[in-house]
Amino acid sequence: MTGERIETLALLDEAVGAGCRLGVACRELGLSIRTVERWRRVPNGGEDQRRGPKEKPSHALTEAERAEVVRVANEPEYRSCGPKQIVPRLADLGIYIASESSFYRILRQDNLIVPRGACRPRTVIRPEEIIAKGPNELWSWDITYLPAAVKGTFYYLYLFVDVWSRRIMKAEVRATECADAASELIRAAYAEHGVEPDTLRLHSDNGSPMKGGTTLATMQALGIVPSFSRPSVSDDNPYSEALFRTIKYAPAYPRKPFESLEAAWAWVERFVAWYNHEHLHSAIGFVTPDQRHRGADLAVFANRRAVYEAAQQRNPARWSGRTREWDAPAVVPLNPREPETRARASASRRLGAMPATSMAPTEGSRCAPTSHRRQVDEVLAS
Repeated sequence: MTGERIETLALLDEAVGAGCRLGVACRELGLSIRTVERWRRVPNGGEDQRRGPKEKPSHALTEAERAEVVRVANEPEYRSCGPKQIVPRLADLGIYIASESSFYRILRQDNLIVPRGACRPRTVIRPEEIIAKGPNELWSWDITYLPAAVKGTFYYLYLFVDVWSRRIMKAEVRATECADAASELIRAAYAEHGVEPDTLRLHSDNGSPMKGGTTLATMQALGIVPSFSRPSVSDDNPYSEALFRTIKYAPAYPRKPFESLEAAWAWVERFVAWYNHEHLHSAIGFVTPDQRHRGADLAVFANRRAVYEAAQQRNPARWSGRTREWDAPAVVPLNPREPETRARASASRRLGAMPATSMAPTEGSRCAPTSHRRQVDEVLAS
């Protein structure tokens, strides 16, 4: 262990010497700065210098007694109890095997300090980690309620959003919530945006329209891979939920219920046009979702950087360092499992110094260009 720590410190020194910040280097290795500082304060990388007794204590438990501790702890009447419960119950029966601390030590060494028997919690498998590297790779969709004029009744807003670009790909208001309507809208969105077969993943929660037989059959026929949230976990579909929050807290959102289905649909159309083409989204570098989806964000970033560099040349005393980096995340993760995934996703950036045509689709082509994806793959591989 000491050698590993010394080697880790040497790697950190090498990275910092090459110009990397210590915090970024520590994050890549899954360490905190405090841990590295503690290792540096003591010799040998902070390894525990205690060696313990040289000889085995004469009163130590025998191997038979250790085996008896493990056997008793796994008996049907005790397997749902911890040592705090096992020891007094044995004492009531006139039995002493070992102390409570010895029970804990032996069970910990055998990896048995876990819920056993009936008290074992259910195992929940986390959803698969998905990383979107470009448009039309990962969509998220959900349904939200819009209040109708009659109290207790609602209209239903079906909304599909591209996770990478945050662009609303399809939105429609219906009077009912069902799998048939969802299937129809999936087909319409798929055809409208020219999605290539077997390239799109569609994420949703576990609502009945999302997991209905008609919906799943439609996705299978179109070559769309479904992805679902965990049951009863509200934040596994964050991009759709965040968009619903933006909709219902928008200043233009009506404070009174919608008078009719047509009125609700008219308002949603205006919102979608504003959101896709006017709203400067903070998560994608303050460009519109439509600009990022088409690749026009690179030209915007390049123009902003040129403006700032010109301002710095006119008044260099107003800048103590570099100008603002106008950029946006190059990849967007959904349900990242490890902190390293989040750190790597945030470190991969789309800069405005690239040519504006490096991502923009050519005339008549589908909206799934590949040049920027090669760039992202190279960044992740490095």
